[in-house]
Parts: sequence; C-alpha cells; structure tokens
Amino acid sequence: MQPRGPHPLSPRRDGAPLFVLALLLATAGALLSLQQAPEQGYPPAPYPDRVILTWSEDPATTMSVTWRTDTTVSRGVAEIADAVDGPDVVKHARRLEAATERYQTNAGAAHSHSVTFRGLQPGRAYLYRVGDGSRWSEWNQFRTAGKPGDPLTFLYLGDVQADIHALWARVIRQAFAAAPDARFIVYAGDLINNNDRDEQWGEFHAAAGFIHRMIPVLAAPGNHEYSLSDRRISPNWRPQFAFPVNGPAGLEETCYWLDIQGLRLVVLNSVERRKEQAEWLEGVLARNPARWTVVVFHHPIYSSARGRDNKEVRELWQPILDKYGVDLVLQGHDHTYARIGPTRYGDASSGNGGPVYVTSVSGAKMYEMDRPQAFQRAAEQTQLFQVVRIDGDRLSFEARTASGALYDAFQLRKRADRSNEFRDLAPQTPPRLRKAA
Repeated sequence: MQPRGPHPLSPRRDGAPLFVLALLLATAGALLSLQQAPEQGYPPAPYPDRVILTWSEDPATTMSVTWRTDTTVSRGVAEIADAVDGPDVVKHARRLEAATERYQTNAGAAHSHSVTFRGLQPGRAYLYRVGDGSRWSEWNQFRTAGKPGDPLTFLYLGDVQADIHALWARVIRQAFAAAPDARFIVYAGDLINNNDRDEQWGEFHAAAGFIHRMIPVLAAPGNHEYSLSDRRISPNWRPQFAFPVNGPAGLEETCYWLDIQGLRLVVLNSVERRKEQAEWLEGVLARNPARWTVVVFHHPIYSSARGRDNKEVRELWQPILDKYGVDLVLQGHDHTYARIGPTRYGDASSGNGGPVYVTSVSGAKMYEMDRPQAFQRAAEQTQLFQVVRIDGDRLSFEARTASGALYDAFQLRKRADRSNEFRDLAPQTPPRLRKAA
C-alpha cells in the first residue's frame, strides 16, 4: 500500500575540631558508599540469582527458566515437581541438566544457565528450584497456560528504563497485587536505559523479585536495549531470556509468536529490519487459528510524545494489522499514556474497525504529549500498568496507576463475523495532563 501523505498525527515542528572533622569525613564516606552501591552493580555469586521464567515453546506444556551464577559454577541443574501442600517436595522432584553459557558484560564474566521443562500438563501448578546440586534457589511455584478457550489474564507494561529499583519496583508489585492470576507479563521494550550496563539489569531483576520467578515474562526489545555505536542488542538479552526462535533468521528471541489459551501473541522488533518482519508478520497472521490476536512492539504506530512520528513502522505494519483483524496493539517508547481506536491505516478517527492502539509507560522517565486531544484517553507524568482479561468473546482492558487506581478501561466483544464491538469504559475522571488539551 502506498503512503497517503502526512499522517493526521504527524508531529508539529514548531581536638574536638579534629574529631568532628573525622566524624564528618567518615559520615560523608559512608553516605558516598551508599550512593555508589547501585553503580557498583549486582555481582554474580555461586548461588543462583536473576531467576526468571519465560516461554520458548508451547506455553501449555512447557516452561523455561534461566538464572545466573559466577563463573566458578560450571554446571547448572533444575528440579521440578507437582505442586504439593507439604514440605516433602524433594522426594517427588525430577532433575534436569541446564545448558550453561559464559557471557561478558561491563561488570565482567558470568554464567547463564537455562532449562526448559517439557511434558507438563495444561493449567497445572508446579514447583521448581535451580542451582548446581548443592547451592539452590528457594522452591518457586508456577502454573502452565491452560487450554484454548480457557479464560486468560495477562499484564502489559510500557517502558521501565529509569530509576528502576527506586521508582519502578512499586509498579510491578502493584500489578501483581491487582492480577495475581496473570498467566504472563509482557513488556513493550526499554526495560533498561543503557544496553551495556549490567547493574541496570540487576535493578530490573531485583525490583520484580519473586514475581518473575512465578509468572513468565515475554518482552519486545526497545531502542535502549541496543547500542548506539554498532546497533547490537544488549549482551544480557539472550543469556537471561529464553524466548521462541520462530522469527526471521537473525532476529531470534527478539521477534516471535506464541499461542496462549486461544490468543495469538506476536512480538515484533521495531528497532531493526522492519521490512523483513512485515513479510514474516503477514505469514504469521495469515495462518492464525486463534480467536484473539495481540501484537506487541516498541515504537508506536500513533506517536504521542512531542516531535515523534514512526512513519516507516506505520506504513509497513499497520496495513497488515488491518488486513488480518488484529484486535489490540501494545506499545511503548513515548513515555506517556495514549489510547486510540479502533482505527485503520490512513484514518486516525475511531470506530471504523481496525485494532485498538495503546502506548503506556511504567517507569519514572516522562515526556510531554503532543496533541493529547487526538487520543480517546491520554496521560502525562503517570506510571501505569495494564491488566488484560480474555473470556470467550470478550476482551477487557484496564490501565491502572502506580497506586492501583483505575485510569482507563475498554472492552471488545467479538461478533460472529470476527469484527469487534467496542465499548469505552474509561472512568469519568479528568485526564492527567500538565496543561489543557
């Protein structure tokens, strides 16, 4: 499809003294040490850390887990058992050997260990632990995805990026409190700010804590996962995540799809090789038996931050999203909240079919909006998380603030012809904008 000229949402360009001195110096040194502690990173140790669940294969019958140790640990193992209510889980566990690889970051070398549990039952709870056979993590519990058509809940979060440990931790914890039944968490990119800073990944894992050990994570890469010099993805990405490798060659684990309880979730890499992904996306959507389809990527189709416009992403991908009836598109990058749609390529008005597009931010870095009146619901200076629930012919979406307050909501109801009836359920509260729209 040929471009249709400037897009409606394209941006506008417009003695005692010695003792006291010593005490002050000691106090200053202690304070400086405390302030520098995060910058010194989160060094690996023989005991497992950064334990995180992901899916690399069928979500109903498998679960992948990765973890990190220092390089003195050359062998990793994991144990899994059916969830039991007593302490005798060890006698029922089976053990698997991990794949171990060495990787290098600015903090030095570490070992990544990865196991995929296979042959699991849909919708069943399991216990697992990871380690080297003598030094173990705690036992953690997860539940596999259910069967197609089972009700599904998942969490979606926009950019994490800045002040991760200090100001983002409460958001992911509030999200878990709001939807403890979530089957997975999907991130729309920019999980960290500097792709080569291991300590930021340490903050990300520490802030989420046990949550990522219980609920599998899926993520799209953002531009901050890439280096500015050679456009390479973070050296932490593939060692710490085990995502599907069903995307275009060379984009493994950054572009992929999964079917989860009647939902086809497609994750795109909007940072590189966009045209190649357009061809791949068409194939994935053309052979899609799922009732619901959600697509996740970083750079928004409809930019909400001042001075931004992702024209190439829109022209390459939006006609395909329209053609195959994608229901919902989840994005990041613009550090605001913005919802628009249902809408189609070349038409920024709402109600003419097409996907609903949402851009959100969960971290502390904020931007100014450009023309918030162009969106059905918008917010600035607000950290949010989103809860998506699918039950039969109904998809319900809620955006909640860091304190848990409902800020936006809508519902899609699937008709017999697979089109959607849209209902705007946003609360009648003023928009969170720094100035009038």
